[in-house]
Amino acid sequence: MEAALSLPVLAGLIAIALLFDFLNGLHDAANSIATIVSTRVLRPQYAVMWAAFFNFIAFLFFGLHVAQTLGTGIVDASLVDARVIFGALAGAIVWNVLTWVLGIPSSSSHALVGGLVGAGLAKAGWQAVVWGGLAKTAAAIVLSPLLGFALALLLVLVVSWLCVRSTPFTVDRRFRMLQFVSASLYSLGHGGNDAQKTMGIIAVLLFSQGHLGSEFHVPLWVVLSCQAAMAAGTLLGGWRIVHTMGSRITRLTPMQGFCAETGGALTLFGATWLGVPVSTTHTITGAIVGVGAARRTSAVRWGVASDIVVAWVLTLPAAALIGAGAYALTTLVA
Repeated sequence: MEAALSLPVLAGLIAIALLFDFLNGLHDAANSIATIVSTRVLRPQYAVMWAAFFNFIAFLFFGLHVAQTLGTGIVDASLVDARVIFGALAGAIVWNVLTWVLGIPSSSSHALVGGLVGAGLAKAGWQAVVWGGLAKTAAAIVLSPLLGFALALLLVLVVSWLCVRSTPFTVDRRFRMLQFVSASLYSLGHGGNDAQKTMGIIAVLLFSQGHLGSEFHVPLWVVLSCQAAMAAGTLLGGWRIVHTMGSRITRLTPMQGFCAETGGALTLFGATWLGVPVSTTHTITGAIVGVGAARRTSAVRWGVASDIVVAWVLTLPAAALIGAGAYALTTLVA
């Protein structure tokens, strides 16, 4: 293990981790609000406040299983040091900022995992990787959008059957109200899964420096700091990505928005309880495509969806390369 860090350096690394969490909220705000904004149920400025509130209180509803996975289940915790943490955060932040500027809804979660794996490989080679945890995360890249797609598609079919005798006006009015519930649930799932990833990074840094004793855990101040940073990022929103998620993939009605958000929320709830760090971006995109495909396959702009898939495929290796490069840079300047 490396020599203990000075308190200013340790505080600086924690600040960088919270910056990533803030950027995660900024980058992924669209995931929580795209559908409720695109259906014109809420104006963007009110939607982000709504989402930020539920992002913050998510820790009250979920355990810290995802934080445990990120802290100990991707890279061997005994090999993690300050340089590995810096490399992981650099890989995630650089990729997040790049895709945010370009308006591409890539995964902040998998950018962080990629950066962590890249930095770990740069330090200790393949032995650094906890293959079981990485395999579980990699499988979620495929399974979370598919599950979001399937649940949203099923919900559209069930709701359409239940509302077959209702007028379009009645259905629209009913689901405008219900979308407040579904958007709340999705924001809760988003805050519950995504904020825990930064909690895991900060906790494993503290653990590597001997500040947590002999047993890995996540202190309450870390939980509150991460939830607050994500909520603050969500408040600033991600308007470029809102346009892609909310209207360019497919046009949504309030009923479809409700089904997409509910399907996505159920997927996130299950993943968070199982400790799987899934991508909220992947999940809601799959759900939006599902409700569009329920109407007709031509309702989905498959070219836009395919561009998003390409970004997903690139995220892990791109963030890993940046993370490995950042780790190598720290060894050169040390």
